Amino acid sequence: MNTRSWALLAAAGATTIYGLNHTVAKVVMPDYVGAFGFIFIRTAGATFLFWLLSFLIPKEKIERQDYLRLFLAALMGMCINMLSFFKGLELSTPVNSGIFATTNPIIILLLSYLFLGEKIGMRKFLGITMGFTGAIMLVLYGHQNTTNAPNVMLGNILFMINSIFFSGFIIVIKPLSEKYNTVTIMKWLFLIGFILTLPITVEEYSQVKWMSMPDDVLWRIAFVVLGTTFTTYLLNLYALRNLQASTVGAFAYAQPIIAIGYAVYTGNDALNGVKAMACLIIMLGVYLVSKKPTKG
Repeated sequence: MNTRSWALLAAAGATTIYGLNHTVAKVVMPDYVGAFGFIFIRTAGATFLFWLLSFLIPKEKIERQDYLRLFLAALMGMCINMLSFFKGLELSTPVNSGIFATTNPIIILLLSYLFLGEKIGMRKFLGITMGFTGAIMLVLYGHQNTTNAPNVMLGNILFMINSIFFSGFIIVIKPLSEKYNTVTIMKWLFLIGFILTLPITVEEYSQVKWMSMPDDVLWRIAFVVLGTTFTTYLLNLYALRNLQASTVGAFAYAQPIIAIGYAVYTGNDALNGVKAMACLIIMLGVYLVSKKPTKG
């Protein structure tokens, strides 16, 4: 296969891992590991792996003027973003989390308009409106609580917070990603994120009973650390180096399909009419936001 084919496989692999993660991580929480305890494991594991990998590449020094941006990126992406997503997943459902993941391109565009002055035409404005309409539908529908989803409405609100801060993270980190090696950025982001989240996560982590944990749970934890947190960054980096960003971004459409399909297939969630309608509205909004304007 040629380089483009491998890059397409890398992008597809990263999207698949993200899609499976919604259910894989959900099964672990909260019976075996609490949401915040999971973040301790995730940030600690990723910090160790990226620092280990950094010894295999040329050493790179972060310039002093970039420290503040690096801190803000870690606060948004490795602290608020992760805490809100995993707590939301503990309280809500994998299908809802998969649907909310599609709002990221819409929120990124809106934040770019507010803080970077990017222009928004009528088509993109309609896309933003549709995206948030679908998200609000899910939030307002969050009243059917179950044993595995004890507070769906609060969980869905946390998913929205996750999407907002992840989108803010993308905007803040972009200048650094063009300036430094990805491994250099990631090792510092996860180290800062681990330190920032430690006061919140350490108590739940200390309650984890490792000796009595089933093998089925252990592989799920390993999947989140090695797959969702570490491998996806490397796969996306390879894809972005060999494909246009718009091509890689198009794979975001597949994530809710994978997330919903796997959750329903494994019996960990169900897809009803409201969820399906919200998903379609959001995905149509993402399409309108992402569609390139026609040349006149």
